[in-house]
Amino acid sequence: MAYMLLIVEEPGQRASRTEAQGREVFDRMLSWGNGLKQRGLLKAMESLSSPDQDSARIQVRSGQTRLVDGPFAEAKEMVGGFFLLNCKTREEALALARECPAAEWATVEVRKLGPCYT
Repeated sequence: MAYMLLIVEEPGQRASRTEAQGREVFDRMLSWGNGLKQRGLLKAMESLSSPDQDSARIQVRSGQTRLVDGPFAEAKEMVGGFFLLNCKTREEALALARECPAAEWATVEVRKLGPCYT
């Protein structure tokens, strides 16, 4: 089964770090992801830019398109990245989320992939 670990951060958290602190956090996440890859659990991982960097939201309602460019003032949190994992059980996915270094400074949301009609 595929599970996604979403790294949910407070907006501006990255900007509060020094370059060295940011590099340390990135290196820890990269190392953890590489460990998951070696264990055969990692399908994909990516860091996402903050919402003020080329982000946009699209809605189409009744044939009318609404485009809103970031940053999004109402955002209380942002998805900063993700790990797409191949786990046998939900419990395994939860255990991996507990291991994730980002759990120390962000929220790690665990979501099972599945069809949107169920």
